Amino acid sequence: MSDLANREFSAPGRGRGLKDALNNRYLLKLLVDKEIQVRYRGSVLGIVWSYIKPAVQFLVFYLALGIFLGLEKGLHNYSVYLFSGIIVINFFSECFSNGARAFVVNGALIKKIYLPRQLFSLSTIWVGIIHFLPQILVLIVACLFVGWTPDLKQIAAIIVGILLIMLFGLAAGMIFGVANVFFRDSENLVDMFLMMATWLSPVMYSWTMVAREVKFPYIEQIYMSNPLSVAVELFHYAFWQPTLSPEQQLSLLNEGNWHMFPHLLTVWVPIAFAVSLVLLLIGNFFFRKFEGNFAQEL
Repeated sequence: MSDLANREFSAPGRGRGLKDALNNRYLLKLLVDKEIQVRYRGSVLGIVWSYIKPAVQFLVFYLALGIFLGLEKGLHNYSVYLFSGIIVINFFSECFSNGARAFVVNGALIKKIYLPRQLFSLSTIWVGIIHFLPQILVLIVACLFVGWTPDLKQIAAIIVGILLIMLFGLAAGMIFGVANVFFRDSENLVDMFLMMATWLSPVMYSWTMVAREVKFPYIEQIYMSNPLSVAVELFHYAFWQPTLSPEQQLSLLNEGNWHMFPHLLTVWVPIAFAVSLVLLLIGNFFFRKFEGNFAQEL
């Protein structure tokens, strides 16, 4: 009786959130393997699509913006600038969209057995990394071809940028994943946000254009409060800037076409992580609150 009295009980169907998920790495691996196999079942090219899709996306944007609209003339090595931003958005889109659908897509498993359900959210991040690696390898090869010479700080910026996207994607995916269990309209909101993400981050244009063209108080600070904008600028700093000569960097600065965002590494990176962490705590709160109703809603 004393053992029963001291034992901690929890409501059926509820766990300890991310702590449970992180303690079940073998199950996480199985879920990631399942997601990859399901996605490419019956596909001839398989994971090669991870190269084809961003390549086509890059080509379309480069022709439309770099050539037809002349951004290639204003930003040296515009192709590297563009692609380093595109792969950030692609990585976030993969994490966010799959995270928002994770609980609904795995509804059959949730209804049949109990397992730490935030494993589904974490698995989308690892699937996103698997599809992100081919893109970043292509980017590195392209950068080396045009004279990429990064320093240690810029290498560290790549790692920080990847971690930021992972955290922000996990947080956003978890919030909308919980909402999607109860309101299927959430998927439409996710698609709308992803459509806007490319244009609300300095992917195809310089952030200095926003500061120059949008006459609104504190527009630069508002713009950079978006963790995606910070992640994109980290990749520009790490991949694109080291391909420029000192003369080219000075020319861009004098013309007002681009310069590194003030205090990017010391102020805005911590702010972006803080915003993402707050969103993750909000997502975890909603998950813990409504997790017990998932099975009946699905």
